[in-house]
Amino acid sequence: MNAIEERILECFPSGSYALAGLLRLMDIVESDQVPTAAVECRIQPRMLINPEFVAKHASTPEQLLMLVMHELHHVLLGHTTLFRTTTRTDNFVFDCVINALISRMFPEPDHLRFLTAYYSDRKFPDCLLRPPARWNGRTVPTLPKAIRDLPEERLCVVAEVYRSLYSEVGVSYDELYEILPGLINEGAVGAVPLIGGHEEDGATKGGFEDRSPVLFDIVRGIVEEWPQPPDPIRGRSFGEVLKDAEVAMRPIRGNRSILRDLLRRLGDRTAGGRVRRHAEDPINVPTPVPHLDRRSIVLRALGNRPLLYVGSTTVRMLTPVGDKVHVYVDVSGSMNGVIDAVYGAVNDCRDWVYPKIHLFSNSISDATPEEIHKGVVRTTGGTDIGCVAGHIAANKVRRACIITDGWVGKPRGGDLKALTRAKLGVALVGNYSNPNDLSGVTRRTVTLTI
Repeated sequence: MNAIEERILECFPSGSYALAGLLRLMDIVESDQVPTAAVECRIQPRMLINPEFVAKHASTPEQLLMLVMHELHHVLLGHTTLFRTTTRTDNFVFDCVINALISRMFPEPDHLRFLTAYYSDRKFPDCLLRPPARWNGRTVPTLPKAIRDLPEERLCVVAEVYRSLYSEVGVSYDELYEILPGLINEGAVGAVPLIGGHEEDGATKGGFEDRSPVLFDIVRGIVEEWPQPPDPIRGRSFGEVLKDAEVAMRPIRGNRSILRDLLRRLGDRTAGGRVRRHAEDPINVPTPVPHLDRRSIVLRALGNRPLLYVGSTTVRMLTPVGDKVHVYVDVSGSMNGVIDAVYGAVNDCRDWVYPKIHLFSNSISDATPEEIHKGVVRTTGGTDIGCVAGHIAANKVRRACIITDGWVGKPRGGDLKALTRAKLGVALVGNYSNPNDLSGVTRRTVTLTI
């Protein structure tokens, strides 16, 4: 273990977090190739730390912890998975939310000094990247001087965003992204020194969970075990505002039988239920056509000719075979590129699917079979298995199927109990699907082809 690794290990509480696993998968090295810190997303990932930057701006364990946590959140969130190309303003918005998030996680002055000393509250837009002076971790007592000095037409909008960013209300990426680019030009943002790596091979390039799924899972475990801020969903996702989109539904041969078999197992092929099938059932009917049944044979032997005989025929009847299953479809950003195949499979198995399909990201949005057929997607971009567990508990769902790539977070506490009580199956999709998060609650797991 080199010196920088030892310092990083010491700044985390001993024995509390999965740092040993992180250090086994990622080399942490001192390097002057980056101005602050960065994660290289290559075959052997590396976290590069600039020693001069650490000596000048992160000399204490608390400040070094804030630097590492900032970079780990870049890895965890994979910002550019939702933005095909990024500008300097995009990266500035990413850092605004990450800095606010880690500030709410660690509101002690020794930790906040990393940001307050690095960014001036007298420069705009630099002041948006740091908490206000005398901040209590919940509300903004005084706006930074740089914001107070703005022209009146800009002051109100920027002040509202800043107060939300550093308060219990929180602010989403979408809200910042819609407001700030109209107020800040690329030139002004270009002069702001950003923390962490925003380069071509860095963690913010996106798709890190695809390129190194094991490392991504360990980093997520480290971050999720920290005390969470009052609004963890807003702080750790791309917002709670649902965005509508459409995809072209893409049925794939084989997925129908795989998903249908899973739904049948979850729905229980029993004598009761709402799912019915047509069956040709035999019944006995009287007929004048002679048949060799036992009764007519005896009568004829006694010298009597029967007027009617017992014949048989078949009738088409509806027979109950099971219950419909509540299907929860993951529509988060990581499902981009596979959601069309998922919709195709759900549409093919609609006889076994509850009439409302539950689309989930950070919240639940119900869709009709007709909307699934049209390819309607409503998503916040983030992922939270808690909304699925809450919906199952609130609606007393007994049979459920989750269709996801698996990167939903491990359920804990009440969420774990709610998912365990239901008869739950999981259909995984994607080349880098993660079976671990839901392995403790699912009765059966299958894989769909994309």
